[in-house]
Amino acid sequence: MRSRLARLLLLLCSCGYMSGVQAQLSSNYYATSCPNVERIANTWFIIGIAQNLLAPASLIRLAFHDCAVNGCDASVLLNGGMNNTDEKLSARNVGIGNLNIIDGMKAAVERACPGVVSCSDLIVLAARDAVRFSGGPNMNLVLGRRDSKTASTAAATKQLQGAAISVNQLLSSLGVFGVTTMEAVALLGAHTMGVAHCVNIRNRLYPNVDSTLQQNAVFTNNLRAQCPASGGNPNTIVANDASNIIFDTQYFRDVLAGRGLLTIDAAVGKDSRTSPFVNQFATNRQLFFTTFQSAFTKMTRFKVLTGSKGIIRKNCRIPV
Repeated sequence: MRSRLARLLLLLCSCGYMSGVQAQLSSNYYATSCPNVERIANTWFIIGIAQNLLAPASLIRLAFHDCAVNGCDASVLLNGGMNNTDEKLSARNVGIGNLNIIDGMKAAVERACPGVVSCSDLIVLAARDAVRFSGGPNMNLVLGRRDSKTASTAAATKQLQGAAISVNQLLSSLGVFGVTTMEAVALLGAHTMGVAHCVNIRNRLYPNVDSTLQQNAVFTNNLRAQCPASGGNPNTIVANDASNIIFDTQYFRDVLAGRGLLTIDAAVGKDSRTSPFVNQFATNRQLFFTTFQSAFTKMTRFKVLTGSKGIIRKNCRIPV
């Protein structure tokens, strides 16, 4: 009897802790401490993307890569040199860019509200604005995250997935956010934005063409022309789809037509667990948007630091 009571008390304490953490996150968290934070952040977002139309895709990816490594704590922004404390040095973070936009947001917010707004919240706000600006859903997200003091190259390499993952690995890696299979496919739909690097595509082109690409010879030949087997510029990039600056359902239509760029893109169109959702999203924009918003909300609540945990960095690159 006592052991059952002890287990019940432990469960209640755990639930209380989790609800307490979530209670500290709120859509109006900065209403009194920094009421103009979203306007300031959006101003710097607009300034940043005016210089680079691919910046919105980078900012969405930044949020994914931050939250996937020990939670949404802005650890991806920390500069750690070469001593294994810089997540940006991980091979999994190749192509992470436009961090200057977050830096600009932070500097402007610090001028208005010193020591109040976290870098982790700014990453989330930037990603939200990137989705909305690009034609995606207008997401109402909670704020109140705090920043980590540390980062780890090794953790980034271990916890971030490569481009050639299987559907099992995809569902497992995104499952830590508490998302459903349908929501995992919706999150992958963010591939409708931005570009892919040739280094992540060559495995599907050489020495033999991947079977899922063989149904589209023109597309495959174009990829081979842009990404030769050897030589060429190692930084060459390929548009994810024909509308890669618009947040739309083109990604899912491309997957169904055999034009998925990455191994995982092709795989979700064939796997019986995920293909029904690819088909649904390809023809139902609102369903994709609603599901993406639900999944993104869960992801950006993952293992957040709140209350007295973590810090509010003055500079997003330095842990003080």
